[in-house]
Amino acid sequence: MTAASKPVPSPDEVRKAVGHRFPGGVYTVQHWENFLLTECTGAELLPDGMVHPVVLFHLPILGSGASIGEMFALGLAESDSSIGIESYDWEMFKPLFEDTPYTVNGQVLSVERRPTGRRGPHDRIQFQFTVAEADGSLAARTTITWLYGRSGLA
Repeated sequence: MTAASKPVPSPDEVRKAVGHRFPGGVYTVQHWENFLLTECTGAELLPDGMVHPVVLFHLPILGSGASIGEMFALGLAESDSSIGIESYDWEMFKPLFEDTPYTVNGQVLSVERRPTGRRGPHDRIQFQFTVAEADGSLAARTTITWLYGRSGLA
C-alpha cells in the first residue's frame, strides 16, 4: 500500500495526540544566534544582550526536544497531507537574554477535525510551549496552531 493510498486517519486516531508531552529540555540563545535572527528582521540588536522576540519561532520547539518531523507525525501527516500555519501566538512575560539557560516544555493542547471550511477538510492541532527561567518563573509561552489538510475528507 503506498502512502497516497492510505486511508485518512479517523478523528479518534488524531485526537490521541492530545496531551502528548515533548521531552523538555534547556535552551540557551547564543550571541551569534541572536545577531543573525535580529539581522534577518532588519532591526538593531536590543540592549544588554536582550534577545529579539523572533527567537520564539524556534526556541520552544528545539528547547522542548520536539522536532518539526515529530509535530508532523503527531498529526498523522502523510505525503499527500498539506500543513498550514493558522497562528503563532507569542506571550512574553519577561525579556529573554543571550547566554541564559531557559527550561522549555511543550505539549499538544487540542485536536479538532474540521470537515469543511475555507481551507477545505483538515485537522486543527494546537501545540503549547513554555519557557521558564532557572527559578521556574514563566518567561514566555507560545501557542502554535497548525492545519493538517486531509485530501481524503469531503
